[in-house]
Parts: sequence; C-alpha cells; structure tokens
Amino acid sequence: MLTDNFSSKADSFSQYKDRVANLSSDFEFGLFFFLLRKNIFLILLFFTIAIGVAFLYLRYTPQVFESKTVLQINNENEASRILNVQTVNEGQNDIAKSIELLRSKVFFKRVLSSLPLRLTYFAEGTFRENEHYKINSFYAEALVKSSSIYGVKVYVHFDSEHSGVIKYNTGEKPHTYTFTPGVLLNTPEMDVKITLSNYSDIQNQQSIVKENSYYFVVNDLEALASEYFSRLNVRLLNEAARTIEISFSDNNANKTVDIVTAMASQFIDYDIEKKGESSKKVLSFLDEQLSIVYERLRNAETSIFSFKKDNKVNDSKSFGDAGAMRLNALEDDLVSLELKQNVLTEVEKSIDEKKDVDTYQLISLLSGADIESSLSGQIASLQNILRTKEELLYEVTPTSEKIKSIEFQIGVQKKLLVESIRSIKDKLQVRRENMEKKVKELEAQFYSIPSEEVEYSRLQRLFSINEKFYNLLLEKKTEYSISEAGNVSQHIVLDNASIPKTPVSPQKSIVMLSALLTALLFSLLLTFARYITYNEVNSVNDINKLTSAAISVLGIVPRYKKDIPVSQLLVDKNPKSLIAEAFRSIRTNLQFISNEPGPKTAAVTSTVSGEGKTFVAINLAGIVAYSGKKVIVIDLDMRKPKIHMGFGAENINGMSTLLIGKDSLENCIQKSTFENLDFITAGPIPPNPSELIISEKMNQIVEFLKTKYDFIVLDTPPVGLVTDGVAIIQKVDYPIYIFRAEYSKRNYIQNVDRLYNENHIKHISVVLNGVDIDRKAYGYNYGYGYGYGYGYGQGYGYYDDRVVKKKKKSFFSKFVS
Repeated sequence: MLTDNFSSKADSFSQYKDRVANLSSDFEFGLFFFLLRKNIFLILLFFTIAIGVAFLYLRYTPQVFESKTVLQINNENEASRILNVQTVNEGQNDIAKSIELLRSKVFFKRVLSSLPLRLTYFAEGTFRENEHYKINSFYAEALVKSSSIYGVKVYVHFDSEHSGVIKYNTGEKPHTYTFTPGVLLNTPEMDVKITLSNYSDIQNQQSIVKENSYYFVVNDLEALASEYFSRLNVRLLNEAARTIEISFSDNNANKTVDIVTAMASQFIDYDIEKKGESSKKVLSFLDEQLSIVYERLRNAETSIFSFKKDNKVNDSKSFGDAGAMRLNALEDDLVSLELKQNVLTEVEKSIDEKKDVDTYQLISLLSGADIESSLSGQIASLQNILRTKEELLYEVTPTSEKIKSIEFQIGVQKKLLVESIRSIKDKLQVRRENMEKKVKELEAQFYSIPSEEVEYSRLQRLFSINEKFYNLLLEKKTEYSISEAGNVSQHIVLDNASIPKTPVSPQKSIVMLSALLTALLFSLLLTFARYITYNEVNSVNDINKLTSAAISVLGIVPRYKKDIPVSQLLVDKNPKSLIAEAFRSIRTNLQFISNEPGPKTAAVTSTVSGEGKTFVAINLAGIVAYSGKKVIVIDLDMRKPKIHMGFGAENINGMSTLLIGKDSLENCIQKSTFENLDFITAGPIPPNPSELIISEKMNQIVEFLKTKYDFIVLDTPPVGLVTDGVAIIQKVDYPIYIFRAEYSKRNYIQNVDRLYNENHIKHISVVLNGVDIDRKAYGYNYGYGYGYGYGYGQGYGYYDDRVVKKKKKSFFSKFVS
C-alpha cells in the first residue's frame, strides 16, 4: 500500500514536470480560464487590496512637485564688438563651465542664501507634515548662539494672542520657554522673536489638530544645501542652441518655483560680476598709469613755463630743425617701449605676488598690447588647452588622470609664456638703452647751439612725449570703460518657471495602474500555480490525451444542480431531463460494445470512493429498465455499501449473507418503486469481502440471474483501493470505469491502462460523471462525442413541464458560477 502511494506521488510529480516542460505546446487555455473563474473571489480580493494600498499610498505619501526653467547661454559683449576691444574674459563662459557652475554646491548655497530658507515652518499632522512656505500664520527671527539648535524642531503653541510657549529638545534635555509675540526671547541656544500674522487661523488649527502641531526649524545653510542638492537637476537641453534646463523637486510647489527662478537670476548676476572683475583690473592699471603720466606732464608744463619766464622766450622763437624731429621720433619710440615695459612689469608683479597665476587674468593683461603679436602662438596654445580642460570637466571628475595631464600641460605652457614675457622684457630694455644712447648722440650735436635753445627743445620734447602717452592712456581707459558698461549678461531665460499644478510623484495614474497590474500579476501567478499543480480530470479530452490504451468513452453525465445526499435514482423523476438524456446516450453507446442477443452484464467501478459509480450504476439500470427490460442492480462494494441508501431500503441481508449460504436468492432480491428494476444490497459488512466476490458462488448467482433478468448491473469496489472487483470486471459484457470531473486525479487514468493492458480487459469503457456543462460556454470544450459517435452536448435533450425553464444568466453570474 505504501508502495502504491509512493508510486502515485511519483507519477503526480512526473506529470507536473511534464506539464511545465510542455507548457508552450500543450497549454490549455480553457482550463486556465476555468481556474481563473474558479478563483474569482480571491482575485477580486487581490484587486481590492491593491486598490486599497494604492489609495493609502496616494493619501499619505508626501507629494513631490517639480519646476523647470530654461537658460540660453550667450557670451558676446556688444560694446566690445563695436569698439573692436578684445574681451578680457573670453572663454570663461563656455557652456560646459556654466553647467558645472550651476551644479556646484557653492553656487547652490549662494542661491539658497538669497531665499527665505534660514527658517522653515511646518504643520504636523497625524501621518505627515506640511511645510508652510511663505504662507505661515506666524514668523520668527532667530539669532543663533549655539549650533546645537540647527535642524531641531521648535514647537510653537499660542495660549492667546499675547502669549505662547515654545518647546524643543537639543538632545541634552527638553527646553520650554514662554514668549510674548513681538518681544525678543533670549535662550541659551538662540535669541528669537516670534511675530503673529493671523491669530484666527492659528486658533482654528489648534482646535482641530493635535497640540504642538506648529513648529519651525532653524537651518544651517551648509546642511540645507546638502539636503536639497540631490533634488537639483541641471542638464544640457540643446547643444546647438546652447540651452540649459534647470529643474528642482520638493514637497512644496511654491518653493520649487522660487529656487529655480533664483538659480537663473543668481547665475546671471554671477556672470555680470565675473565679467566686471577683469575689466576693473585693467581700468585700475590704466588709472595708476594716468596718475603717474599726469604728474610728469604737469612737471613738464611747469618747467617750460619757468624756462620761458626766466629766459624771456616767446612761442615765435624756434629752435627746431631736422635733428630735433629725429629726437622727437626717438622719444616717441621710447614712450611706446616704456608702456610695453610697464605692462610686462605689471605681469611680473602679479606673478611675484601670487604664485598660482590666474591664466585668464594673465591673458586679459596681455590682450590689446603690441607685444601680443609675438606671443599670439603661445596664447592660442594656452587657450586651446584651457578649452580642452573645460570640455573634459564636463565629462570626468577634477581628480581624474586626464585632468591631471591637462593641468601639467597648462603649467608647462604657462612657464613658457612667462619666460617668453621676461625675454621680451629684456629685449625691450636693450632697445630702450640703445635708443637712449642714440638720443644722447643726437643731443651732443646740439652743443654748438646756444644752451637756451637746446634746453627749450629738450623741455618741449619731454612735454610732447608725456602728452602723447597721457592721451593714449585716456583713449584706452575710455574704450575699456565703455566695454565695462557693456558687461550686461547676455544669458536669456527662455522659459520662466511656473507653479506646478500636478505632482511628479506619486502620479495617481501610474500608482493605480501599478496596483492593478500587481493585482493582475498575482492573480495570473496564482492561477498559473494552480494550473501547473492542477491534477483533476475535467474533460473527455483529458482522458483521451493521458491514456495510452484505446479506451472507448461511453459519454458524460452532467452535474446535478442540487446536492444529492446519497446516490439515488433520478432518471424516473425527470425522464426528459439532461441527466436522463445523458444516460440514454450511454445506454445507446453500450450497444456498440456488444449487441449480441441475450442477457447482458455490466460492472461499474472507479478508482476511489466518491467518484459516483453507485450513482451511475443505479441510474444506468433505471434508464435500461425504462426501455422495458428487466434489470437488477447488485451491490458488491461490501466495504462501503450504498445501494440500499439509494433505494431507501434496509441492508439486513444481501450479497454477503447470500454468498456464505446463509440466505436464499429470493429473500435477498428487493423490488424498487420503478417498474422492471430490482436490486440486491451488499448485506452486513463481512470480514473477507475479497474471497466472497471471487468465489464460485458468485459466478453461480450471476448465471442464475441471467435467466431471470435482461440486464445485470454490478456495483463493484473501487479498483484503485482494492482489487476485489477485477475478476468480476473481466467476466462482464460491459466493464464501465467511472471518472468524476474536478474530483478524479489524472493519474487515476493509469488504472484504466493497467486494466486494459495487464488484465486484458479490452472492451473497457469510460463514463465522465459530474460534468459542468456550462463551462463549454467559457471556451473549455469537454470533447463530447468521443467513443461511439453519439456523445452528448450542451442543450441536447428535451424538457417536460416539470423542468424549470432556464433564465438567461448575465456574464458575471456565469463567470462566478
């Protein structure tokens, strides 16, 4: 018995493996849909739970809003373009650098410091908190004394319009202080003044929300920037159009608008500041030179005036000649050389004062000078390397090997440029010394000229030199002043941020769709799991597919709509009902097994108890008797007799007493209420039913009954539990094996194969009992019509007046039934 159970479990496991392996080719949509319908209430529970969870998630999850603005990056200085002045900050506003600037924490901290975020206000509810940004009913001003107050919830409760209490806990111990609105309160952690703006609103809130529902938090901008930084997103929108998108997400919609708007405005302000820094350096240098040259020019004017006064020289007196003109030309060159030397001296001074020279500042100081042409190649190389660095910073981190390599190249190029500047300065000094020597030679030629004339010419040359130098400096200062006035940021806000109306998270449609898809997934998984583990016989198709023998199918018996407490005769109550027609179809199909004249015997068996063999035996006998033949039903299931209950008779004597010779056949045969139908009960349960059934006495009884009856139906024990009835089944004309839909296991079909192959019962046939014929409407065909061609289909048969006419069911009624 243990071996049989183990074998049965092994067969079931093998079937599960085969079903999984052949899932794609042998998938039964009808069975899957049937199981889906069978689990409808559990599936509805899944959907109800999923929708409920989604609703709670949407109700209590803080909403996240997102605002966006779009910036267009432009670098052109209109004034510099008109005046043809080289822009001293060229290359600094590259789009990659602009993106990195906007992404930097330092800049983000600057943005937050421009907004009213040093104190944030909240209303605390039962499940979540709401920030009151710019809409609070009170406001606080706090001067922090101790950093322990940062990030601490300071609860505020107003007892009246003129007094209130604040409570907070810094970790050491709770603090409670009484305050008066509008009056400064001194505490060890901070000095705070709380001002009322709408006391009636506070009264309403405090009456419906729990106590201490209002609180504010003093924020450390560094910590706040770190907290908010992850919610900031800066991305390149369109490289060709040079547009950048700035977005920020937060639980407060108004705050998101203010932050992205401040990001754009602060970026524009920062751009103007950076542009002005270099221009101011150049203008400061020009002012310094103008002051020096102006002093020289004034001294030259004073010297000429004194000379004229002392020597009584008027303007008509001329000392000039060709030599004087050459001296003037040389003096002009000396002025130019002095200007160049001053520029180079300023560069050297900048290098000496600051070891890490700002390369952009170095370029700005050299730009526009005549010496730039000799350094243009090195300047261009340095600018290209800097541009490469800015592009790489957009892709890699500042500590990467690529950046380190670029930094090394910049350092080398910078040293080469500085050495070139010093070399040029040395050359300029040599040229200046040569010019000064030439000037002295030309002056020596004037020794023959009266000393007054020579001195006057010299003074005039000095004045002319200083005058030209001063005019040149004024011209440059004017140009750069106009350029500085043109330092208006060219960055444009293409799309202003607006207050978002709908949150980006949680999105109601996505949450509900996810919940429904999750419920659907669980439903399908549940149904699929039950499909894989489903082991019941449900259709004639299952029997034909799983059997390896050529077994005939007599037909199916529809499920009776009402519960039948015991197996009983039903065909006499509704002769034209569906069940009666099903048994008629079985009776007709029996003729194809054996149609020879004479009395016939039929043995009805099954695998286990409960499959309906007794019900089929009684009603098959009844339908045959209905055709006018004499029929007798014999209960051979002596371990669990049921025939007597089906006919409502006693089981005092029967086959057990008959086979042991204790009773006569005449005393054991009982009449039923149905004409031509008799039965013999099993009798008292014997200790040895197997021996009694296979005894010779049993054969004699059957042979004797053949002389009295046209049709003998033997209700044998289930062959899946005991083998008592196999000997009987081998001898009868119609061996009938019963399966019950949605009850019999699929491995039970192997018992039929064994009877066919091992016991050589070649004419064994099958009846499928308890079939729900409505299931065919849902796409699961039972395969009626197998066997001998008559079969049975939905709607086949006739109804009499005692059969209630079926009402048309709704789809849902059909689905859940």
